Amino acid sequence: MEIKVFYPGDTLLMKKPHPCDTKCNRMVVMMAGSDIKIRCEKCGHEMIVPRVKIEKNIKSIIRKEETV
Repeated sequence: MEIKVFYPGDTLLMKKPHPCDTKCNRMVVMMAGSDIKIRCEKCGHEMIVPRVKIEKNIKSIIRKEETV
């Protein structure tokens, strides 16, 4: 299994949406390490999730440079 590389500021497009009222499936990386701190783009909820769990649930990564 290949290790996915992402950095703070990158946006992760998840397979399943966050269960907030907006059903947003885009998360912004706040901190990357063995645990990943992500924030929902719509509701702003922040959570810390183990890297293994995040890597399984990522559909694609939108790099910070691509959006600027």
